[in-house]
Amino acid sequence: MALPFVSCLFFVLISSATACDRCVHQSKVAYFSKASALQSGACGYGSSAIGFNGGRLAAAVPSIYKEGARCGACYQIRCKNSNLCSKEGTTVTVTDQNTNNQTDFVVSSRTFSAMANQGKAQDLLELGIVHVEYKRVPCDFKNKNLAIRVEQSSKRPNYLAITLLYQGGQTEIVGVDVAQNE
Repeated sequence: MALPFVSCLFFVLISSATACDRCVHQSKVAYFSKASALQSGACGYGSSAIGFNGGRLAAAVPSIYKEGARCGACYQIRCKNSNLCSKEGTTVTVTDQNTNNQTDFVVSSRTFSAMANQGKAQDLLELGIVHVEYKRVPCDFKNKNLAIRVEQSSKRPNYLAITLLYQGGQTEIVGVDVAQNE
């Protein structure tokens, strides 16, 4: 009788831990050798993504990416290898979805190197995948809290296509209402 209760309790604890945005999570991070792979990602930012967060970009697994609701979200990522990595880590902006189930994030090589201690970036890059801890943090986009781009595919008067470029804070935008102002 005690065993089913313990396994049920364990399941509840794991479920609540993965639902916590501001909690620290343990995982692994890998990197793309070319940042262009993240620029052209599923979020649709294109070349403007390279200007986000100093080019520190990331592709996130579906549980973080949330069908695009977390596009533009920021995460602090810290490598756990204290011989190679700084205690501060780095902050990334989600611009793509990661379909690799070995890591929660795939980041640009610039981002991967930004986690390193002085003079250890090449040693860190040689590892390819590292154990990290991460948590969601507010984005710092030069005192801006929201930016949108009207896409060229918009057609007057009946079709408006926009991309939410970024949004400060730790919440996602899940709906937008547009009204005509007369």
